[in-house]
Parts: sequence; C-alpha cells; structure tokens
Amino acid sequence: MTLQHEGGPGSGHGGPAHRTLPSPLPRPEEELRTLQRVWRMPRGLGLLSEVNNNVIGVMYIGAALLFFVLAGLLALAMRAQLAFPESALLDHDTYNQFFTVHGTGMMFLFAVPVVEAIGVYLIPAMLGARDLPFPRLSAFAFWAYFFGGLSFFASLLFDAAPDGGWFMYPPLTSYEHSPGIRADFWLLGIGFIEISAIAGAIEIIVGILRTRPPGMTLDKLPIYCWAMLIMAGMIIFAFPAVILATALLEVERVFHWPFFIAERGGDPLLWQHLFWFFGHPEVYIIFLPGAGLVSMMVPTLARYPLIGHNLVVLALVGTGVFSFGLWVHHMFTTGIPPLSLSFFSAASMAVAVPSGIQVFAWIATLGKGRVQWTVATWFLMGFLFIFVLGGLTGVMVAVVPFDWQAHDSYFIVAHLHYVLIGGMVFPMFAALYHWWPTLNGTLLSERLGRWAFWLMFGGFNVTFFPMHITGLLGMPRRVYTYPGDLGWNLLNMVSTVGAFVLALGVLIVLADMARNAFGRGQPASDNPWNGGTLEWIPNGNYAVRSIPYVTGLYPLWENPNLSREVQAGAHFLPGAPTDRRETIVTSPIESKPQYLMPMPGPHWGHFLAGLFTALHFLCLTVGWYLISILPALIAIASVIWWLWDLDTGEDHPPQEVGGGWRIPVYVQGPSNHSWWAMVVLLLVDGTAFACLIFSYIFLWTVSPDVWPSDPAALPGIGWLGGGLLLLALAALSLWWASRSLGADRQAGVRLGLLLCFLFLLAAAVGEGYAQIQTGLKGAESAYGAVTYMLVAWQGFHMAVLLLMIGYTLARSFRGLIHARRRVTFDNTMLMAGYTVGQGAFALLLAHLFPRLFG
Repeated sequence: MTLQHEGGPGSGHGGPAHRTLPSPLPRPEEELRTLQRVWRMPRGLGLLSEVNNNVIGVMYIGAALLFFVLAGLLALAMRAQLAFPESALLDHDTYNQFFTVHGTGMMFLFAVPVVEAIGVYLIPAMLGARDLPFPRLSAFAFWAYFFGGLSFFASLLFDAAPDGGWFMYPPLTSYEHSPGIRADFWLLGIGFIEISAIAGAIEIIVGILRTRPPGMTLDKLPIYCWAMLIMAGMIIFAFPAVILATALLEVERVFHWPFFIAERGGDPLLWQHLFWFFGHPEVYIIFLPGAGLVSMMVPTLARYPLIGHNLVVLALVGTGVFSFGLWVHHMFTTGIPPLSLSFFSAASMAVAVPSGIQVFAWIATLGKGRVQWTVATWFLMGFLFIFVLGGLTGVMVAVVPFDWQAHDSYFIVAHLHYVLIGGMVFPMFAALYHWWPTLNGTLLSERLGRWAFWLMFGGFNVTFFPMHITGLLGMPRRVYTYPGDLGWNLLNMVSTVGAFVLALGVLIVLADMARNAFGRGQPASDNPWNGGTLEWIPNGNYAVRSIPYVTGLYPLWENPNLSREVQAGAHFLPGAPTDRRETIVTSPIESKPQYLMPMPGPHWGHFLAGLFTALHFLCLTVGWYLISILPALIAIASVIWWLWDLDTGEDHPPQEVGGGWRIPVYVQGPSNHSWWAMVVLLLVDGTAFACLIFSYIFLWTVSPDVWPSDPAALPGIGWLGGGLLLLALAALSLWWASRSLGADRQAGVRLGLLLCFLFLLAAAVGEGYAQIQTGLKGAESAYGAVTYMLVAWQGFHMAVLLLMIGYTLARSFRGLIHARRRVTFDNTMLMAGYTVGQGAFALLLAHLFPRLFG
C-alpha cells in the first residue's frame, strides 16, 4: 500500500513523495499493551469520570431513551384522556402540563440529543479516530443534559411543570398570564439544555473536519458524517435564535421589559419568528441524521454501493440550506403579507425535492442489490412508507388556502408525527438493531425484533392516520376534552388503541435490549452484515488498533484485508508513542496528517461542572438567586480544573506515526483544533447577536411610535465617539498583548490583556450610564427594553471575558503561556476581538438608528 505526501512543515520533514506503509505483520506486543493501558476505563463509580466516546455515547443514548419513555408515558395518558368524550381522567391543568412536557421532552430532550448521542458513538468509529477532539466537552454536554432533563421532568412531581405548550407562545406565557415558576422551568431549563446541544455540535464539526483518517478526503467521507456535519452546522445557526428568544421572555417575566407586550410596543409575533427560525430547521436537524443512518444501512443491507452518492450529499446540503427559508411556513395564519406567503409557500414545496432525491436513491439501491431481510431492513421499509406520507401532507400544508383550513387542527398533529417518527424514530430503531453488534459483540433478537416492528408500524398508523380525518372534521389540537356529538368519538378511540399498541412494540425493543445487556444475546461475528465502512473494524476502548489509510467510500469492500491489517497495527499510530491517549489531526480538505493531538483521560471536572451548572439554573428557576451563586462558582471552578492541563505545549519531540510521517505533537494558530472550535463558537455567538439585531429592527417596524423622534431624547453623540474610542483602545491593547507574546514579553502580555478588559468594561458601563442619563426605562417601552438588552448582551460578554482573561493571566503567571505555547491566549484573543466588534456594532445601532429612522 502506498501513501503519497509532501515533505515540509505538515509532515515534519522533507522527503520523497512516496512512502510505503509497513506490511501487515504484528507490531510489538509492547505497543498494544501500552495502548490498552492508557485507554483503560475506570472501574466502579470511577466510570462516571470517563470521557471516552464509547462510554459517553452509550450513556447519552440511554438517557435519551429514558426521556423518550417518560415523554411517551405522558402521551399515553393524554390519549387515554381523549379516548372518550368529556372524560375526567385528567383535568385541563394536568393535561396542559402533560402536553407541554411531552412535546418539550420529545423535541428538546429526546429527538435532538439522541441524534447527537448516536453521532458521539458512531462518528469516531466511522472515521477510524481514537475519539472526538474534545472528550471532556462531550462528557460535560451529556451530564448537563442528563441532570437538566431530570430536573425538567421532576417539575411534574411538584405541580410546577410548564403548561404553555412546547412552543411557549407569549403573551400567554408572560408574567401577566403565567405567574409563578412554571414557564421559568421551560425558559431556563430548555435554554440551558440547548447550550448542551451546541457543545455537541462544536464537537461534531471539529471532529469530522479534523480527525478523519489519512486519505479520507471529503469526497470519501461517509454519508452519515456528511449528514451529521450539516446537522451540526444547522444547530450552530438555528439554536441561537431560540436561546435568545428564551432570554428575552425570561427577562420580560423578571423585569417586565415588554418585548412581546403589544400595549408597550412589543409584539408576540417576534417570539414566533425567533422560535420558528429555530423550530423548522429543527425538523431537518432531526431528519438529516436519520437520513444519514439510512444511507449507511441501505448499501450494507442491499450489498451494493449507494446509487447517486454525490446527489444524495448535495440533497443533504440543499435540505440544510432550504430549511432556513421555511420558518414562516408555521405562520401562514398570522396575517403576514401575501408576497411573503407566496415566497414561503414555494420554499416549503421546494424542500421536498432534495428529500425525494434521497428516497429514490434508497429505493434504487435496494432494487439493484440483494437485500438482507433483517429487523433493520423492516424498520427501513416502515420508515420509507411513513416518511413519504408525512412528506406528502407537508406539501399539502405548504399550500396556503389548505393551511388556513388545517392549521391548528389534528391534521397538523398527524403530519408532525408522520415526519418526525417516520423520519427519525424508525431509522433510530433500525440503527439500534444494525449497529448493536459493535457495542458488545452480540445480536438483538430477530424474532422479537420482527414482533416489535409490526406492533410499532401498525400501532403508529392506527394512531396517527385517523388524526388526518379528525383534523379535517374540525378537531383542534391541544384540547383536553370534547363533546360527544361532533363525530370524533370512534376516531379518537381508534387512535388511543393504536397508541398502546405502538407502546407495546417499543416495550419489546427495550426488553430485548435489557435482555441482551445481561449477556443473553446471540454472539455475532466482527462484521455480521458485511458492511463496507470503518466502524465494522473490531475495536476496543481505544477504537481501532491502528488508524487506517482510506482509499474509497467503502474501504472494507475495496480492501478485504484492511480489517486484519488494522488489527495487526500495520497502519497509522499503532501504539501510544507519547504514553498517553492521542489521535492524529489531519488537514480539513485533503486529510493529510498534521499533528498528534493528546487527548484527556478520565476526570471528575466535567461531571461536577454538569451537575452544578444544572443546580445553578434550577436555583434561578425557583427564585433562589443568592443561593444560585454557590453552584455557579463550583461549576466554573470545575471547568477551570478540567481545562488546566489541556494546553500541554510541545512537551514531546515530533513522533513517527507510520507511513514515513513524522508529525509534531503541538501546533498553534488556525491549524490547532481548539482554534477551530473557538471560531465555531463565535459563529454561534454572532448568530445570537444577529437575532438580537433582528429583534431591534422588527420591534421598530411594528411600533415605530415608541422610538424617540427627538434627538434630544438620545444620549449625546459624544457618548458614541467616546465608546468607539474605548473599543479602539481595547483592540490596540489586544494587538499589543499578542505582539508581546510573540516576543515572550510576559509583562506586555499581562498589561495588554488587563487594559483590553478595562477599556471594554469602560465602554459597556459608559453606554449603560449614557442611556440611564436620558431617563430611558426598560419597562416603559419596547425601545427601552431592546436598547438595554443590547447593553446587557455586551455586559454578559464582559463577564465571559473576565473569566477567560483571568484564566489566561493565571497561566501566564505560572509560566504556561509563551510564544511557542499560546493556544489559550489565542482563544482569549478571538473572544476579545469579537467582543470589540460586537460592541462597536451595538453602539452604532443604538445611537445612529434612532437618529436616522426615529
């Protein structure tokens, strides 16, 4: 086997253009023993400190399934209530709580987390990587999600669960109509859990782009990884909208700032725009990973490469792009202009095209190949039937006149479930049966699996197909009871029976999984379905024995000996040359080895950070504001504890990793994986800020009369000039600190960072004081609320910078930052530079916009 590479900085040395990999002979046993030792899992309670993706992925999937079951039990209770007219099983208040927690749990605590969880488990195996690049971040995201989800469901036990629907429309959820803490459980809890989802998205993006095996250029990337890459990118640009929306509504509830109160210039439609800008892409955030799983299973089960691979990739990209132009699809009945109706109606129909491309590719592949009829195959067939029906009803509701009739009826409930359960739940169960052998080397029961499939498939259609008719007969969604003379009785009873049949099928799957976990499964071969991708190479806690060199889309089909070569240690990184966990970081396009990345091992910091972050938000929810400071401080200390030993610097010389490649163990700047993660995080931050700017302009368009028309009511123009000058001085100080670090002048680094923070702080405080001096009050008008929100947003970034600059200065005083070890500084510099730019834009908007358009 021949590997091509170029000598130079990326390779660590100059050399001939061709290197030959070692022949597939066993490597020294010392290499394997070292690999096993450094990747050994802790025992007992110590397992909670593990960060390996195999462990975190399994726990993540298990937690998501737990929340799936809990939300499903609430659905059964609601269906039992609706089985008969005028039923008294649940009162309206309990029903509203069950409905809200069910919808929220399924959308926020199951659907998105489970697709990320499967990605955490499968992506490193598909890439032949040791792990994802930020294992402790993945572990923190899991524990924060787990503890936060438990707190959210526990609110039911105290009659404190949210009752405003999973969409939480104001003004019904504002302080006037929803006093108490019920809505706060949703706003603080879900906003916090979405942050966990963003952490997972950053991990997935950097992992796919930077930890691919040598030779796996983007055109050889497994299609599931394409789907997850696009999904994670959609999270980056969609989730900030709902995070901002929850922040605005929580501020309105606490401080009475009227973002959504029409009497004082706010508008409830602002919530709908922000929520559905997130909410409709979320449907495809859920569907695309399911489609990616299908595109991996279909070729394996058909024993034939996926037909139209490149078209399917383009379809995934197209779906991701189209999804951001569909949010008004949910707002056709809100009185928006006809031109907008036409545009979003057309976009809603157009998104069916890339979905159709994928469906035809799957059908063509199954038709061309020789299909293995496993349980996974049956679930895939069920998926195709259900999802296509859901897509057809989606095109129907994209037609504006029809949507006006079907909106907020049970027709929409049926459509939603056909798309989401068909598009994600059935592929997920297929994936459980298909990839279960990679977990413990056994098979789930084919006999029980077929029973489960037919019960789930039949129960699903019996449950939700009649809802189309119920909706067309006029039954509105979200009602807890109904009169008995409207013709809905039989249809509701049929739906309830179907729901319990569906639940029985799910129960059989869960029982089979539990039975298998206790060692009663049928032993499986290393590759029971003869899959062609890398996850079917046998692996341990360290993933593959050596990282393979990839030459095509289906490496195991193209080189039948590849698995034996990898297990013999004949490819890259067959051991642990620096005596610690590590993986190879490759270039983002051509996937050439660039450096050897050390990976952190077990640690308690992420567990404690997740636990105490959840406790902090729980204290805020119930109004224990002073008490909440303690868990916040512990969470921050835990994060600093886990971060402290990560920026190792060049503590080892360049290492031989195979194939003639000698690569460094540390790089700086844009080549470093941490730099990439920081850039992605700033894209999240910038998107949230853009949503705040949209909110500012939207509120002006609906209530221009609350914007000041007299320039005398605004801060003097000198405040703008002074603020911009302070921001310019902050940028100059940051540049000086960077130059000083390049020359190893630590005093200049420390002074520059300190001055940068002080100038930024002075600009933020000055802007707040300037607005207060005018007599502006946030609670009096939407203008005051959104103006002070701009100030508060910059203030939040000052708090983040205080932590980051303080951490950087502490490392500087300990001698852990210098010209050849500056990754921590570079991350702080990126955040500080972004904060300068954001502050300047906010100042210009707050001072010039009212003067130009007031």
